[in-house]
Amino acid sequence: MLTLSINALILLIILFFLTSIIGVVTGSNSLITVPVMFQFGVDPRIAVATNMFGLTFMNIGATIPFLRRGIIDKKKVTPLIFITLVASAIGACLVLLITPANIKLLVSIAMIAVTIFTLVKRDAGIAEVAEISRGATVLTYVLTFALGIYGGLYSGGYVTMLTAALVAFFGMTFTESVASTKLINIFSSAIATLIFMWQGLVDYKIGFILAVTMFIGAYIGAHTVTKLSDVWLKRIFIGAVLLLALKTIFDFIWS
Repeated sequence: MLTLSINALILLIILFFLTSIIGVVTGSNSLITVPVMFQFGVDPRIAVATNMFGLTFMNIGATIPFLRRGIIDKKKVTPLIFITLVASAIGACLVLLITPANIKLLVSIAMIAVTIFTLVKRDAGIAEVAEISRGATVLTYVLTFALGIYGGLYSGGYVTMLTAALVAFFGMTFTESVASTKLINIFSSAIATLIFMWQGLVDYKIGFILAVTMFIGAYIGAHTVTKLSDVWLKRIFIGAVLLLALKTIFDFIWS
């Protein structure tokens, strides 16, 4: 496993802490953290696996404040969790077959799709929809499965896209969607992490330090989110998605 210098480790801790706070709303932490780990000389697959290890603890830290306030509808989320467990396990098994270049292409396409959605569906996510059609429910399950595969594979942009899907098709407000995706992502990142551990891809020395950092950052971020309105959450979400879409396009073009 790679040994990082003290300065490099401190920079990683600061970066992971800040992205964990902001990422509670926006998701897409891995679009920033994983490429930075690449820059520090961490093998791409080790970086993806170690980041996933940290994400598990980040999502636990983010979920606690939401559960305490009763924001998550457990009945509605439970089927999504089971779908995600299967899909993310499949995705994690594919990590050895996917190259970094292909991952960047997938991320670029996905973030552009999310950007288009957030600009077109301006009225979504402000008020909860009382009744959801069977077709919309089935579509949500299909998207959850497809995104779960990607979440287990890499996770960069996964929560962002899942948040958008739950708002668009599952009738959730932004607050409920943000909270629900954190709970769902505990299972996505945990099952993927177990597979990465079995494959010997997790750097535990870096991973445990980042796990503690991300847990604290996410807890702070989630506590702040519970005090924001759906209107403000949507504004933050759209702004972040636009910036991340531009970043991924730029990274892909210049890679």
